[in-house]
Parts: sequence; structure tokens; C-alpha cells
Amino acid sequence: MVHPIFRTQIEDVLFGVLALWRIAHLLNVEAGPFEVFTRMRRVAGTGSLGQMLDCFYCLSVWLAAPLAILAGETWIQRLLLWPALSGAACLLEKATSRTVFPGIYEESKE
Repeated sequence: MVHPIFRTQIEDVLFGVLALWRIAHLLNVEAGPFEVFTRMRRVAGTGSLGQMLDCFYCLSVWLAAPLAILAGETWIQRLLLWPALSGAACLLEKATSRTVFPGIYEESKE
């Protein structure tokens, strides 16, 4: 990175992945303050932008591009970082999302 944010490039990539996951998750799932992101998704509708906002994986691909440009030093590195950042954010999303299996009943612990 020409102007590193952190001391090492691995820190740039690590914090880039965390930032990417957070922003994509915020735009895709969360309501936000005063439900601003819910309204934004509703206004986006079912067009291309609306479909992208409904898909965490799509969001992570497009949001990873500027982060890869910031974190990479050469164009080859930037091109390789783009899918790597997106893939890492997707893995983080899979690891943190709760999977609901239809047809499996779970009793409440109350």
C-alpha cells in the first residue's frame, strides 16, 4: 500500500475484511438508525440495485473492489485481493449467520 493505514499489509487486509463484512451486513440485513437502511432497500425495489442489496455475496464483491485498490500495492495484487476480500467476508458471514433448518423443531429454554 502506498499510504499504509496500519503498520503491516496483513493488518490492512484483516481490517479491510472486517470493514467489508460490516458494511455489507449493514446494507443487506440491518435496519440501521431510524430504519434508514430498511427504507433504502425498499426504495431500491426489485431492480438491479435492489437485487444487489438483497444479496450479501453480490454486495461483498462490489464493495471489495475499492478496498482492494486501497490495500494493494500493484495491479496484480489488487486484482487478487478483490476476490480474496470478498471471499473472506463471505466466510465470515457464513460463520456468523444462524442457519434455520425447516422442519426441525427446537423447544424454547424458558
